[in-house]
Amino acid sequence: MNRSNIVSVLARIYVDDIEKALPLYEQLSDGEAPQRFDYGEVRLAKVGAFLLVQGASDEVRSHAATVNVRDIRQVVEAIRAAGGELLEGPASGPNGARLIAQHPDGTVLEYIETGEDPV
Repeated sequence: MNRSNIVSVLARIYVDDIEKALPLYEQLSDGEAPQRFDYGEVRLAKVGAFLLVQGASDEVRSHAATVNVRDIRQVVEAIRAAGGELLEGPASGPNGARLIAQHPDGTVLEYIETGEDPV
């Protein structure tokens, strides 16, 4: 049986202050501890199925979600075949190979190659 290339999808939550926002998302995620990291001027915290983003530009705010995948090459092939556009990458990022793509319907998504199996 073939398994999906998609490992998980993170809801992107744009906040003014990660520290003030985190308690609610930790509670919603059963007390899971956040994974914090920076990417350029942007501060991020992943907690459960949420990706909190502080300091995002309008361009970054246009990204509807972050999709974790096993193999980013499959995503590149699918986006190109469907007539979508690769806006950025694939290139190295703080958590793995990263790609920003616009689907033919206009949706902009961030893809990150984690190579992980879902738990």
